[in-house]
Amino acid sequence: MKKVLFDKNWAKTAPNLKLYYMYRGVEKKDGLRRDVTVIPARMLGKEFVKTKGHGHEKNYAEVYTVLKGKALYLLQKSKKNKILDVYAIKAKKGESIVIPSGYSHITINPAGGELKEENWLVERCENVYDIFEKMHGACYYYTKSGWTKNKNYVTVPALRYKKPLKKLPKNLDFLYGKNN
Repeated sequence: MKKVLFDKNWAKTAPNLKLYYMYRGVEKKDGLRRDVTVIPARMLGKEFVKTKGHGHEKNYAEVYTVLKGKALYLLQKSKKNKILDVYAIKAKKGESIVIPSGYSHITINPAGGELKEENWLVERCENVYDIFEKMHGACYYYTKSGWTKNKNYVTVPALRYKKPLKKLPKNLDFLYGKNN
């Protein structure tokens, strides 16, 4: 995680903390897998705690639902180190978001309490972490001062917001994408 943090000075002397807990394969159904992630409230120096971030190989989508607390999702579409699109979604308990095919993403816990979320994706889908490792994080960091651009990216569009879904879609067939 130290590679993807905003506050590099804090990271140099940071204690070895458990930043989040992932429970993969909590449920499996029709080739889909449900995972649960728990992110305790904490600061990573000047930055709010977050997941490392990942994208998906091929053309898979993913859907998240907040089970407890509040989440801030950052979604970015890139080509090499240029960001083609970036947006954030604020979601609270019961609300869902869709990660479209071709987007990498991180989850941030911007609140004072624990965040618990679930996600559904195609079981055979592989996560890809290389963009975040190579570029030292997503194209924006969420800090005490608000959003801060990651200067390692050549091009970063202005951040925009989208609204969450009020609930998890009943039909998750769209998660299979073009790989069905």
